Amino acid sequence: MFGACRQASRLLSKSQDMPLTLGEHMKLRYHLALCDKCREFSRQLGLLRRFARQGDEQAQSDA
Repeated sequence: MFGACRQASRLLSKSQDMPLTLGEHMKLRYHLALCDKCREFSRQLGLLRRFARQGDEQAQSDA
């Protein structure tokens, strides 16, 4: 499962920058359905992205 987790983490990171292909999306969804640790990593990435956006919006409104 370690290799699958590595691939899932790469896909999660890639998805932050660009859309995944349908095949990539399906592989990732399947893996996340089975892997608690990768689901948690996905949740944490989402929180980081949200906080970064909020910080960027705050910085722009202060300028």
